Parts: sequence; C-alpha cells; structure tokens
Amino acid sequence: MMAICTYNARTLASQAAIEDLMMQAKKIKYDAIGLTETRRRHPLNAAYETGEELFLGTCDSRGVGGVGVFDNTSMAKNIDPFEQLTTRIGRLRMRRCGSTPALTIFVAYAPTSSLGEVEAFYMDLEKFYRKDHTFYKVIVGNFNVKVGPKRTPEELHIGTHGLQWNDQGEKLSETIINWDLFATLAGFWEDSAMDNIDEEYDRLVEHLHDCAKKTESFKTTKRHLLKFLS
Repeated sequence: MMAICTYNARTLASQAAIEDLMMQAKKIKYDAIGLTETRRRHPLNAAYETGEELFLGTCDSRGVGGVGVFDNTSMAKNIDPFEQLTTRIGRLRMRRCGSTPALTIFVAYAPTSSLGEVEAFYMDLEKFYRKDHTFYKVIVGNFNVKVGPKRTPEELHIGTHGLQWNDQGEKLSETIINWDLFATLAGFWEDSAMDNIDEEYDRLVEHLHDCAKKTESFKTTKRHLLKFLS
C-alpha cells in the first residue's frame, strides 16, 4: 500500500524552506507528497543522497501558485519526470513495477479569486484527468474549500462533522459526484466541532462494546450446546 500525502507549503522559494520540508517529512511515513503553493520563480529538480527526489514547478507572474512533488527512495526508481501542466496543476507518473500497478498522481492548487479563474482551473483539471489513461489516478492538493455536513444520499464523500459550505466546497462536491471519484476530504478541526466528534467516538465505543458482548454471549451459548450434545 502506498502513502500519498499533500502539503500546502505556502512557499518553497528558499533553501531554508526546502530543508524544513525535508526535516518535517522524516517524521511521517510517505511515498509521495504533493506540494502546493510553492511560489517558486524557477523550477527545481533535485535528487538527494538519501534517494529522495524533489520536483518543484513555477508560480505565475504574480508570484501565486506553483506545485510539485517530494518522493522517497521507494518510488524514485520507478517514476517519470514531474510535469507541470499549468502553474496550478502538476502530474507525476509511476511506471508499473512487478505487482505495483502504473499510477498517475495529479497535484492541484485551486484559486480563490474570480469565479472565471476557478471554472478555468476545474476545466483544465478535468481535461488532463480525462486524457490520462492510467488505470489508477489520484488527485491530491489544496482546493481551498469549506465543506459542510452531508445533505443528500449522493454525497457519499461527505462526513458528519462539516460546519459550513462555501462556493468552492459546492464546486468540489459537484466535481467529485460528476467525475465518479472516491474522495477523502481533510482539514483543520474547529473547536466547535469537538462535541460532535466526542459523540461519534462514544457511539463507536458503545457499538464495539455491544459487539464484544454479543460475541461473548455467542461463545457461551456454543459451549453450553456442545456440552449438552456430548
């Protein structure tokens, strides 16, 4: 199983920022980390003695955007060069190796400015996604969304702890449904959501406790039945 992560870097324009990224990456288990908001004026392709590789694309003329990938030793030998498709979308292809299937990782960083720019971003992402014929495709990145609670049965990708929706969240949810994607949405927990999390945790513990009691009851009944039959 591969561990594919995403990290909104805010900037990787300096060597100090890159060194900090590498130091933080040592604290987690990962195969590839999709990087967004790198804000670099010049691209960077670097291979390190540890076997890790860093690919960074460029930002736009305003100093906004930029995507890249940081991969570890296990992937380095089986990947094609990172492709910067736009200043907000990048692609890394992993070749088939033994039992490991071919895989394409898209790294995306959605804009937050005008509606037209947002629509253009999703049109570009869909175009690249549809034209890529790799069997396994993963999209990671920062979509700048707020996702509220589930509203319809079709929103299988939405959990129960969302607080509110914004226009970006609506667009992402619509995209996930229309493209028939399996999604995992992550973000920062707000203090106001903690009570709901505690309630869900309590329900989970109670459910596991009930299951354990039913299992023990079944084992006791089975022992009595075997004793009776013998």
